[in-house]
Amino acid sequence: NAKKSGIKFLLPKDVVVASEFNNDSPSTVVSVDAMPADKMGLDIGPETIKLFSDELRNAKTIVWNGPMGVFEMDNFAKGTNAIAQVLADVTATGSITVIGGGDSAAAITKAGLKDKVSHVSTGGGASLEFLEGKALPGVVALNDVK
Repeated sequence: NAKKSGIKFLLPKDVVVASEFNNDSPSTVVSVDAMPADKMGLDIGPETIKLFSDELRNAKTIVWNGPMGVFEMDNFAKGTNAIAQVLADVTATGSITVIGGGDSAAAITKAGLKDKVSHVSTGGGASLEFLEGKALPGVVALNDVK
């Protein structure tokens, strides 16, 4: 586990919840420990944005796979957009930022920051498997070409 390996593992502290999967649904911020059963989490909350942003500002290499919320709905895109901006900011100061996966690629593009990060790939699952050291069938096949 992460703790035994000395790896800091961050989880959200607060979330933006609403009763309906709708941009206009009234929302509120609650602690992750107090999520009402009749509501759904649609974005990370301000405390989590600060927590994640502060940690990311100290990183030299960042791999982002998966948006923070339902970024397609403007009222639930604040967390995703905030993290995207932090990634653009740290890239400008020399950090390496890799955005992996179709949803993350769409989110960084929607935020207008696609050209402000180091690399954007739509291969989310494949990118993570590559980082794990697993053989990728497409790459293996290239090695077999004569």
